[in-house]
Amino acid sequence: MFGRRPYRDLERALGYRFRRVELLEAALTHPSYRHETPGVASDNQRLEFLGDAVLSLLTSAWLYARHPEMSEGDLTRRRAQLTRSAALEALGRHLGLGALLRLGRGELNSGGRERSKILEDAAEALIGAVFVDGGMKGAQMVFQKCVLPCLTAAPDPARWDNPKGALLEWSQAHGFSPPVYRVVEERGPMHSREFTVEVAVNGEPMGRGIGRSKKTAEREAALNALSRISAGAP
Repeated sequence: MFGRRPYRDLERALGYRFRRVELLEAALTHPSYRHETPGVASDNQRLEFLGDAVLSLLTSAWLYARHPEMSEGDLTRRRAQLTRSAALEALGRHLGLGALLRLGRGELNSGGRERSKILEDAAEALIGAVFVDGGMKGAQMVFQKCVLPCLTAAPDPARWDNPKGALLEWSQAHGFSPPVYRVVEERGPMHSREFTVEVAVNGEPMGRGIGRSKKTAEREAALNALSRISAGAP
């Protein structure tokens, strides 16, 4: 994309330049791509595991220093709020990870670049990659510059408990018509069906979700829409 630094825009957003660019590439490699592509030896699953631990530690340290009045239980709950799935997905969208992901054909064709779980996993893997490349100093720098502002700017967690209701409230507050959900794809055998649902507000597509039932897919579509709204996506 950009010569020797194909991820330079992402590095600029992070405020961090990788010494080992292959770590960054691994963080953006979904397992489906590795399984389908000969010669690709690694994906982002191990980095995701590490990134989850690094993010938990950095968030814990920040909360401990910032809120001396909080009890252990309060700190634990607040950490869970900040690092919840929706906030990490919003981080992934803010960084534009969807466009950079290496996905297998199946994931690519089913809208994997917009899938909440894939973006969440990539965001965690990216934090893990920074830690491996630059140690805790590098991870702390990225956390302060890029990760923390995005996590703390995400909507209150209570808003995400009922995503369909939250999206309806948002649309009403902005004078829009109620969200409309429609099944855009069904695949798999009848005993293990998978549904892809798109939600639109005022006729404009806002998000997509995938689930084993239409209800689950609608919930995921609403979550996807809320995450895009939170991240300022068009």
